Amino acid sequence: MTTRTDNSARARSAARKLLIQALYQRQMGAQPWQELHRQYCADPTFERADPEFFRLALAAVCDDSAQLDDELRHHSDIDPARLDPVEHAVLYLGLWELMTRPDIPYRVVINEAVELAKRFGATDGHRYVNAVLDKASRIHRGAERGEVA
Repeated sequence: MTTRTDNSARARSAARKLLIQALYQRQMGAQPWQELHRQYCADPTFERADPEFFRLALAAVCDDSAQLDDELRHHSDIDPARLDPVEHAVLYLGLWELMTRPDIPYRVVINEAVELAKRFGATDGHRYVNAVLDKASRIHRGAERGEVA
């Protein structure tokens, strides 16, 4: 069972990497999520990704981006419109996971987001991503963190 869990964790990580690229691309060109989904499914690296997680996250983040921006305003002192597109994409995905995927531990959400920001974002963008998602996790995952509301 550990191997299966490890494989699914790797597949989800691979999906997150592709999601950041797709969400970035959407911010630059405003393509419908369905078009992005078709494009990324055809990419050879998609074989390593969790296809269900990718589709669900891409559709939800694209459909709910205005709501996610509203949520982001509660946890950040930078208006979402002024964010670097990479950090914005990482925060979209991280917030969505914190808000809707209690099956994924908050520490995993934050760690994965920080690693993506380090890989694709600006030099210190990962610090900002960490701070915003840590603050958001206190609201959305307070019980999991052992904090009283």
